[in-house]
Amino acid sequence: MVANARVPLVIKSLDFLGGMASANGWRPEPTLPEVAFAGRSNVGKSSLLNRLVGRKKLARVSNTPGRTREINFFKVNDAFVLVDLPGYGYARISKTQREGWRPMIEEYLRRSPQLRGIVHLLDARHDPTDDDLHMLGFLAELGVPTIVVLTKTDKLSSARAAKRVEETAAQLELDADQVIPFSATTGLGRDDLAEAIESLLAQPSWKEQAP
Repeated sequence: MVANARVPLVIKSLDFLGGMASANGWRPEPTLPEVAFAGRSNVGKSSLLNRLVGRKKLARVSNTPGRTREINFFKVNDAFVLVDLPGYGYARISKTQREGWRPMIEEYLRRSPQLRGIVHLLDARHDPTDDDLHMLGFLAELGVPTIVVLTKTDKLSSARAAKRVEETAAQLELDADQVIPFSATTGLGRDDLAEAIESLLAQPSWKEQAP
């Protein structure tokens, strides 16, 4: 073990700011940098967020995916805002409800001047779905910096998890080191993800760099 190794993204304070319930609804003033988290409803996003920030109840973990109805905003260390986007692609949620979330998410992504990037979650056990690819394509179209994370790697052998990183990276035309394997159960990948988020936060808004 390296002595005095730095732990990235130490959480000293965490405040829930509120939720955005519609495309043109309330949201906190965009005065701080923002990093948003996206993924399918059953990808383990709540568990990942809780592990990332070292809390048990930042994001409620539910046995029923799709419970997050709003875009939720959390101020971290008075330095940036963590944004929890509603999960997508859950079959038991009505089509009307799913389609109501899409413009809300797209409006947030298009109109958030302080957005530094997106953490996009994929289930390590499965290939990216059409919904996943649609979201990734939309992010690429906008030019949003995106971190890809494979969740639930503890449900695979270490060799199989490493293989899934390679396979997913190839499918998405990324280098393997651009895909972070993660386990909310064991903590694997927590610090790698935290360091990637710190790097995003150190950059100016991608909107400022867009032509």
